[in-house]
Amino acid sequence: MMPDLGKYADAVLSAYGVSLALIFGLVALSLWQSRRALASLREIEARKDHDHGA
Repeated sequence: MMPDLGKYADAVLSAYGVSLALIFGLVALSLWQSRRALASLREIEARKDHDHGA
């Protein structure tokens, strides 16, 4: 059930659409950066472990 938005329907619905797109984009960016950071940390840890073992 959607309320009657009258003449503002286009503006309101487009604002919702843009907001949702931005939220999904920020979540995707955060996940991507998190994976990159974890991979980088694992690489640093592996290098550290390798250097101490020698």
